[in-house]
Amino acid sequence: MSNAAYKVAGVMGWPVAQSRSPKLHGYWLDKYNIPGSYILLPVQPEHLADAMKGMRAFGFAGCNVTIPHKIAVMDLVDRVEPLAKRIGAVNLIVAEPDGSLSAYNKDGYGFIQCLRDARPDWRADAGPIVVLGAGGGSRAAVVSMADEGAREIRLVNRTISKAEKIAEAGSPSVKVFPWDKRAEALDGAATLVNCTSLGMIGQPPLDIALDALPKSALVCDIIYNPLETALLAAARKRGNTTVNGLGMLLHQARPAFAAWFGVMPEVTPEIRKAIEATI
Repeated sequence: MSNAAYKVAGVMGWPVAQSRSPKLHGYWLDKYNIPGSYILLPVQPEHLADAMKGMRAFGFAGCNVTIPHKIAVMDLVDRVEPLAKRIGAVNLIVAEPDGSLSAYNKDGYGFIQCLRDARPDWRADAGPIVVLGAGGGSRAAVVSMADEGAREIRLVNRTISKAEKIAEAGSPSVKVFPWDKRAEALDGAATLVNCTSLGMIGQPPLDIALDALPKSALVCDIIYNPLETALLAAARKRGNTTVNGLGMLLHQARPAFAAWFGVMPEVTPEIRKAIEATI
């Protein structure tokens, strides 16, 4: 086998040992009989520029980028796609044949596919959407739903200024609500998305009354550890369709794998179970 035939990609972050991506991409490499590896790339922030030079030197096919590098790395690549610029972060780097590096954000793609896993007929314009939180996941969710045609996105956050920045990147459909109005913001909503870390393992639960939320609404939590947060459990018990963030992780990986290894992989029940078993 030639060196050119064997491709290497990985996930760059700090810390990165908790990432499920090596298991996911390793599964696909085996399934499609592709010669290659996907490895952990623990890189401290002060070494990020050197790491990007190293990608070129070692001939990597590219990498995923996770916390805390998703913003800083934008200044260290040759080009950033327009969508990633609007979101303000990247999660995928592709090494081009000429050695240059292109950056993309596939979190929004993964998020939309995650919603459609839970409800195949989901539409962004079906009714008001409530998004809790204004971090990186929120930016990707809001911009992608705005691009899907959402007419009203109610963005709820403790720090109003952070939410307003996302509103600017999203569209005129984004309206900002203070955190103490989170329960009222649910009135008439068709979709609720938690993009905060509240409810994650080691974090306090999300405190929100669901009384005003229609039982027909889809409730998504982009957290996948635990697989069912207190929010999702409460929503399921009252009759809402619920979905966790595992699908977002699985689906954002598909275009990355295709860019590096030349095959668009499938998200099957088998790979979902394999990743769930690690949580």
